[in-house]
Amino acid sequence: MPSDIFTSGLDRSPANHVPLSPLSFIQRAARVFPNHAAVISGERTYTWDETFGRCRRLASALEARSIGKGDTVSLMLPNGPAFCEAFFGVPATGAVLNPLNFRLEATTLAFILDHGECKVLITDTEFAPVIREALSLAQADPIVIDVDDPEGPGGERIGEMDYEAFLATGAADYAWTLPDDEWNAATLNYTSGTTGNPKGVVADHRGLYLLALGNVATTDMTHNPVYLWTLPMFHANGWCYPYSMALMGGTNVCLRKIDPGLIYRLIDEEKVTHLCAAPTVVNMIINASDEERRSFSHTVRLVTGGSSPPAAVIERMQKEGFEVIHIWGMTELMGAATYSSRHHAAPELSDGDRAARLSRQGFHMGVEEDLMIADPATLEPVPRDGETMGELLIRSNMVMRGYLKNPQATEETLRGGWMHSGDLGVWHEDGCIELRDRAKDIIISGGENISTIEVEDFLHRHPAILEAAVVGKPDEHWGEIPCAFVTLRPGENASAEAIMQFCRDGIAHYKCPKEVVFSDLPKTATGKVQKFVLRERAKGD
Repeated sequence: MPSDIFTSGLDRSPANHVPLSPLSFIQRAARVFPNHAAVISGERTYTWDETFGRCRRLASALEARSIGKGDTVSLMLPNGPAFCEAFFGVPATGAVLNPLNFRLEATTLAFILDHGECKVLITDTEFAPVIREALSLAQADPIVIDVDDPEGPGGERIGEMDYEAFLATGAADYAWTLPDDEWNAATLNYTSGTTGNPKGVVADHRGLYLLALGNVATTDMTHNPVYLWTLPMFHANGWCYPYSMALMGGTNVCLRKIDPGLIYRLIDEEKVTHLCAAPTVVNMIINASDEERRSFSHTVRLVTGGSSPPAAVIERMQKEGFEVIHIWGMTELMGAATYSSRHHAAPELSDGDRAARLSRQGFHMGVEEDLMIADPATLEPVPRDGETMGELLIRSNMVMRGYLKNPQATEETLRGGWMHSGDLGVWHEDGCIELRDRAKDIIISGGENISTIEVEDFLHRHPAILEAAVVGKPDEHWGEIPCAFVTLRPGENASAEAIMQFCRDGIAHYKCPKEVVFSDLPKTATGKVQKFVLRERAKGD
């Protein structure tokens, strides 16, 4: 029998095998870039050395309250220093960070606090009314710490101690140790919960570490980048950019709320190199008034995802001076999983064709193992013909550990050794994926499958349309017909008939909306269009 000469005396040891954790990034940043700005929030600036010290104090203060492995620490905070510090200070104790969506109502917040068994709640005073109500509805009885942010509007203090006073109870020389197992839970994020209660997505240290590396590679990030926080940090761990910025010794420029004028000013004055923005925020940026705009001469890489940005929007952003990187991801994937950038758009393409190519979801990130468009039942890949529809399936270290206390949903989502996204799309010959719809949103009209994303993308080319969403409306003859809900740009006018004719002039007639309803679009707390609400409206029209 042949022997394996590579086993004897070649064992794992602390010298050659260290659990992967993003907690190592901030320790290095404090050593390599101690005096470089880590966090800017209004008039406050903290260096990496100062930020690391504050993270250690936070961990020490939590540990002194007997918070440790497996305990949940919830945050109800806007973007700011305390949030940046919690990404590191909380998991440093072995506890699990649970960012709360500050747009949620009290009943949902109460459910999350109970379901996640919250032990500590760090909350901004601006949110005191909804948090007070949530706590009155919840069974959980956490330690409550107030953050009275000088950049915020202020509000009632409902906790036992102020955040700065809480930090003062901790030690700045707290021993910074990595987890004993990279599979340990690090964060708990809840899905939007558009129907029923939200699900708790558990992420581990290894996945967060790898996605932070993936962000750096995907966005061509070099040392000391400047990142503008237009994306809420509560949203899928800020897509892991807090960890990416520590890795690269970058500067987090924090915004409490979206303000197009302030965005342009900070881009200019702080020389912002990167920002992430949902399509609704992208719309606000490109539709800013002349008074709000500022010109800038440096490159700003804008990462956008959520719903697929229409090609027309991408083309406008590129003309505004932003380099657009389109990503697709899910809370279950800790952030972004695919991307499409200038590297994937041939230089000989026209601006419009290049924008159309960039609006595809693209390719899986280099730190992921595999991805395919396949039949969800047989797991057989579909042909790479740009036409055959299948479900997007992912296999990656960034796939969640599972849903908290929900083994049935976990098994269903991870069945067959792949994470089932629920998104339908096609595979192009070059390996690029293009999502066409959520499985539940596809319209079947007269036996034809209609991608609502494709129709919405075309509607956004109309100069008068700000936002558009398409759903199926029951029809006795066709089964379903496309119904478009449209929001016009301020000061613009267009009739329903003119919009339908615009579609008939550009796409196949069976795909064209048969009805147009002028309306604001209902959205979830994370900015996703609530198509189930629109489907109910369409039934009643």
